[in-house]
Amino acid sequence: MPKVILITGTSTGLGVQIAVQAAQAGHTVYATMRNLAKRGILDAAASDAGVNFNALELDVQDGASVNAAVDQIIANEGRIDTLINNAGAGFVRTTEQASEEDVAWVMDVNFMGVVRCTKAVMPHMRAARSGHVITISSVGGLVGQPFNEIYCAAKFAVEGYTEALASYVTPNFGIHFSTVEPGGIQSEFAASVLKHVEATGGMLEDEYLPILQKYIGGAQARMDGSDIYQTSEQVASVVMGVVDASDPPIRIRTSNWGEAFTRLKTEADPDGKKQQAAVIEQFLS
Repeated sequence: MPKVILITGTSTGLGVQIAVQAAQAGHTVYATMRNLAKRGILDAAASDAGVNFNALELDVQDGASVNAAVDQIIANEGRIDTLINNAGAGFVRTTEQASEEDVAWVMDVNFMGVVRCTKAVMPHMRAARSGHVITISSVGGLVGQPFNEIYCAAKFAVEGYTEALASYVTPNFGIHFSTVEPGGIQSEFAASVLKHVEATGGMLEDEYLPILQKYIGGAQARMDGSDIYQTSEQVASVVMGVVDASDPPIRIRTSNWGEAFTRLKTEADPDGKKQQAAVIEQFLS
């Protein structure tokens, strides 16, 4: 059955590919971004794929913007079946180097943006007794990584938020919650990391510099021929599998590398269902 799908962060990369694949599957797609002046990549992808979708302005850092977009979709369609929280931003800085403003920004985009969008759609999904909130997390939401502690903290928050909602909203109101956990994405990782490092003062001359150079150099080297990195299209196809699932996972990795990398934390409960059942039994039985 075709669904009404709201996707955030569709100006580039993964968001564009999710929008295209959702439209190709016959769903009604609302592709949103903070600045519609940057919709050129989205429009070109739609033209190349021969699909159509609705573009709306939605800034995940602005509650009024989020609510206005949701209200517009409800006015047009009467429902939102699936929210895909894709908007996010990477951040590579040590704790010592990061300002409080940096930390607040990372948490606001990657975590509070998810909360704002989820909060906006939930009353409509709850009234319908159905719906699905899918959030693009990361293997960094399961395993902390060098120079990514602030970003990983935001993604860990997303994982906990999703697990908690799934423990009581899903069994009582029929709304499902899932996180999708990619590793690296070829078209985005190194370029976005380096761009942000340069925009925030470049590589600082301190004791962390040789370690950071090793980290970034390794990330760039692994982009050639490594199974760490996937294309946006590959990750989007996993997202669409979650969209179509009748009993969707609470969490899912997007590659064999991701499964191996997170194995020590996920092997006993790969999709999160066992933990969900244990929490419900402990607190709500």
